[in-house]
Amino acid sequence: MTHLERADGKELAPPPQVNPVRVAVRFPMRLPLTIQTRAGVLRAVTENVSSNGLLFVSDSLPALDSKIEFTMTMPSAIMGVENDVTIHCIGRIVRHEQEGREKKAAVVIDEYFLKA
Repeated sequence: MTHLERADGKELAPPPQVNPVRVAVRFPMRLPLTIQTRAGVLRAVTENVSSNGLLFVSDSLPALDSKIEFTMTMPSAIMGVENDVTIHCIGRIVRHEQEGREKKAAVVIDEYFLKA
């Protein structure tokens, strides 16, 4: 482990480990998703969206660490533009949750493409 020292020789605590998945601001939004997995197509609804990822609700969830592709349409009012913006994303499942009967999965977005 690397030790950090101040100018007066006293040791500083190491910087906290930052989880990049949780750094971005999350926006609560319910948007329909069509998710492509190796096992087939899933229908889902977002619960929240950030620049790094999203949390979605679905009847069945892709496996942890699995790669997925999905397309979502961001409303023009949210994006601050005249027309809705369609975004195609490639990501991976990083977490599962269950609240009551709702099954949720967290996705990290690795790549995205704006569609005209």
